[in-house]
Amino acid sequence: MRISDKMPEGRSRRASAGRPRGTETEIKLPVADIRAVRRQLLRLRAERGGRVHEMNTLYDTPDRALAREGKMLRIRVERPARVTASWPKPVRRNSAQPAALLTFKGPPHSENATDRRRYKVREEREVRVADAEALARILEGLGLRPCFRYEKYRSIFRLPHVAGVTLDLDETPIGDFLEVEGACAKIDHVARLLGYRRADYIAKSYGALFLERTRGARHFGDSQNEPMPASGLGGMLFDKGK
Repeated sequence: MRISDKMPEGRSRRASAGRPRGTETEIKLPVADIRAVRRQLLRLRAERGGRVHEMNTLYDTPDRALAREGKMLRIRVERPARVTASWPKPVRRNSAQPAALLTFKGPPHSENATDRRRYKVREEREVRVADAEALARILEGLGLRPCFRYEKYRSIFRLPHVAGVTLDLDETPIGDFLEVEGACAKIDHVARLLGYRRADYIAKSYGALFLERTRGARHFGDSQNEPMPASGLGGMLFDKGK
């Protein structure tokens, strides 16, 4: 299994997001009308990267040790997806090959209590892996088990006049969201440009949102933590044919 230092296109931009190395600061914004958001992004002259399909699998020990500590370990597999015809031609991707990304996230943290409630601030470590199947076998050989899956379609954007911010439009089985990552002040600026208020900010993970909405499982600790299904491999998955 070969591990590469080269990150997927969407992740390479995050290194300049104006945050301490190894830390992510982000929010989600609910999208009620995806076409209206797309029009607003066009008005802001947003540059669009590729659209990808993601399959994300979370791993934990049988006794949910990582979840109880607010930690998360994930394998993400990305594949190019069809681009909506109404959009301009996307930026060329570096490779058409599916990318596997291994991600570790630490417990949510922030020195400021208000920021902790408003933004999701976590340690984040990532590495791109050439063979996702082999990586899964390694994790399972270490006693970890797949415990939650979620999929989504992600389109990556950049606002040329706002440096150091990553803006992703996510289509998920529980609705559409904008995910904004960068320094807190820049997140606030981009949210205002898009017509959002701080009251709209969501600091929870997709796993937490899914389980909250479906009431299908309990979770441990802070509401931002990655929740685990009560038993078996659960999933936030599209219906067949999506």
